[in-house]
Amino acid sequence: MTKLIYDFAEGDASQKALLGGKGANLSEMMKLGIPVPPGFTITTQTCNQYLELGKKFTDELWDETKAHIISLEKQTNKTFGGADPLLVSVRSGAPVSMPGMMDTILNLGLNDQTVEALAKKTNNPRFAYDSYRRFIQMFANVVLEIEHHHFEQILRDIKSQKGVREDTDLDAEDWREVALLYKKLVQDFKNIEFPQDPMHQLKYAIEAVFSSWLNPRAIKYRQIYNISDSMGTAVNVQAMVFGNTGERSGTGVLFTRNPSTGTKELFGEFLLNAQGEDVVAGIRTPRSINELQNTMPQVHDQILHLTQKLEAHFHDMQDIEFTIEDERLYVLQTRSGKRSAAASIKIAVDMERENVLDKEEALLRIDPHGLDQLLHPRIADDQVKDVLTTGLPASPGAAVGQVVFSSARAEVMADGGKSVILVRHETSPEDINGMNVAKGILTACGGMTSHAAVVARGMGKPCVSGANDLTVDTENAVAHVGEVTFREGDWISLDGGTGEVMRGQCEMIPAEISTDFEVVLDWAQECSCLTVRTNADTPGDAQKARSFGAQGIGLCRTEHMFFEDDRIGAMREMILAQDEQQRKQALEKLLPFQQSDFEGIFEAMDGYPVNIRLLDPPLHEFLPHKDEDIQALAQRIGTEFETLKQHVLSLHEVNPMLGHRGCRLMVSYPEIARMQTRAIMQAACVMKRKGVVVLPEIMIPLVGVVEELKFLRSEMELVIQEVFATQDMTVPFKIGTMIEVPRACIVADEIAAVADYFSFGTNDLTQMTYGYSRDDVGKFLPEYLNKKFVQKDPFQVLDREGVGRMVSIAVGKGRKVKPQIKIGICGEHGGDPDSIEFFFQQNFDYISCSPYRVPVARIAAAQSYIRKKGN
Repeated sequence: MTKLIYDFAEGDASQKALLGGKGANLSEMMKLGIPVPPGFTITTQTCNQYLELGKKFTDELWDETKAHIISLEKQTNKTFGGADPLLVSVRSGAPVSMPGMMDTILNLGLNDQTVEALAKKTNNPRFAYDSYRRFIQMFANVVLEIEHHHFEQILRDIKSQKGVREDTDLDAEDWREVALLYKKLVQDFKNIEFPQDPMHQLKYAIEAVFSSWLNPRAIKYRQIYNISDSMGTAVNVQAMVFGNTGERSGTGVLFTRNPSTGTKELFGEFLLNAQGEDVVAGIRTPRSINELQNTMPQVHDQILHLTQKLEAHFHDMQDIEFTIEDERLYVLQTRSGKRSAAASIKIAVDMERENVLDKEEALLRIDPHGLDQLLHPRIADDQVKDVLTTGLPASPGAAVGQVVFSSARAEVMADGGKSVILVRHETSPEDINGMNVAKGILTACGGMTSHAAVVARGMGKPCVSGANDLTVDTENAVAHVGEVTFREGDWISLDGGTGEVMRGQCEMIPAEISTDFEVVLDWAQECSCLTVRTNADTPGDAQKARSFGAQGIGLCRTEHMFFEDDRIGAMREMILAQDEQQRKQALEKLLPFQQSDFEGIFEAMDGYPVNIRLLDPPLHEFLPHKDEDIQALAQRIGTEFETLKQHVLSLHEVNPMLGHRGCRLMVSYPEIARMQTRAIMQAACVMKRKGVVVLPEIMIPLVGVVEELKFLRSEMELVIQEVFATQDMTVPFKIGTMIEVPRACIVADEIAAVADYFSFGTNDLTQMTYGYSRDDVGKFLPEYLNKKFVQKDPFQVLDREGVGRMVSIAVGKGRKVKPQIKIGICGEHGGDPDSIEFFFQQNFDYISCSPYRVPVARIAAAQSYIRKKGN
């Protein structure tokens, strides 16, 4: 019989898939002797079973739950629903951290009788009724789905009637009154009495946590972070300890290192006379964890010791939740802490230097998905700032955008192409969609560990929280700072590193790679066997990519070289030529431009291969469409306006992406391939004379039948030999093809016999395999993602089952004919860490991506190698 529930003492950290991250780490801490309140974990498999059975709570699960409650009663010497009442928390715990995405209930087991028993046992009726009102609100929200703000309004009214400002100013009778009003609210909304049986409360709470795995915000979070829906969530039932018994008690959240900067220091907050939700909800302003040294020095020293022990054991920075009950410390959770990209780099390097991690372990601690934030602009140092307000620097980085006050509006405006800053009184899990599309987040309330701060750091977005002099009126879409008012659409700038909020659009400057980042990239170079190249069309782009560690160019798109004013005219002449002679004349004008560009690129990539794709434009991109532009071109080439206009119209294609482009264009007009080949090889010879090591690779695009490749290769080789004879020298070269047509994958063995290398153009291969237009897919893909027709955007993360299968076929067939054939990828997937893992598994020789994604790709490639070696 499958075990449905594990006592904390039965599990360990290796069982995260079964017990969830929270449950597994609670079990591990118990083994380490960390003070953890006892409890048990209902497995992720049980959650999946519950959902598969149509949300059926089986008799077997109910029996095991009751048995574990009896065991918990024995461990605590308390009784569930008795005179010395056992109270429990019910928390979710997925195998991967999903902060704020799932639901928690505290103080479960309280009812009209046990609250009185708790008051008598503790001689603290204020604490008992404070705990009861908290439980009623959490249970009503999570299980009965009554929104929090209805309860908060009651509390505001009570505080107003009593003339007090803080929750802590209310006494026992006040909390008794609040609890009664909360129960009445439940009666009014749901027409039921608030549940009094603790076992029924527990059953409802477990079901609610299971069901919350499928709530919209959890689903959205998993989509954003590519988390599988099949994992399920565990449920952790844990004996309550109380931070709200008085000023000798408290609760807090801390990180063992600064999650924004990576500095080795305790970073966190605590509240006295509070429960855990108070810290993260931003209801009260928390105090820095460092102040605990003055308030409770022995507890502070104990925390310092425990954090060092946990970090050394788990080999990572830890995110810890704790409660202090009458100056006795309890740890409620530890997990690997989410951190900014900058912090992840510093922590990895520091831990390696401290001998906590070796280089390979340190590399695996870095999430490559977020590293590109380190390569993005920041606010210029000499910027004159019109500072509106200053809050807490909750998540580093800078952003400029237009103000928006709701997640729904953020999505609408972002879909319209606008950069937005989400401004809220405080964020909640329901804001996940808006936070995802926003460039930055600003909140009036909350601390450094508030929901906004934690989620923003995980997303790599700048966040300023706790801007206390900011008043947000969401209903009227307006905010005030003193006498300054700003509305939806107004521009502001955020600096998540300083906490400053500026009016207007601040000037941004490029980011710089830190010394620690360079160290990590050096490690990646040592650990990787997959070369990282770049997609670059200009010498400037090539030089930038090389500074990031690119070892060659995997895609130089020659058509991108023709859009400048002094070149577009000659390009149009070539396209619109009436005969071969006119076309050759136009190509002669283009040749020096091409050769000059190639010389600059070869120089920038001295010693590294440069893969140049021959012309692959949809012709319509170059043609004039307005009458005045056609008239100007007609005068330039000496032809009649109407004649030229008709010629332009005759070149129109219904679907130019599948039309007369790539190798098809060059088969029709081989003089194009000859000109480009001549420019490439002449540039190579010129640079070789200057002492540059040149390794040109010439790539023929869009090949679908081997005859296209054979024909064009023969034309190109004739030109190459002519250049070598004229220049009286030779240079090594390769001629290959871009695999981007599904048929090319199927006949890759035939193509490999003629090609020196394959480079997969996964953008077009995805487009043609799916039959989705890259330009129009946005109209329906969001719906497909929501309905789970596809799990990820196939243009961002390679579809392994379909497109990946085509790639595998092509690699297998190609290497069967030519075992040493070089294989690479130059589509956008070359910069995606998940896709890079697949290319590594397929034994690719190189990946290629845009210059600013090169560092990300280098680290992802190294991680793929390390993981394979570890297996």
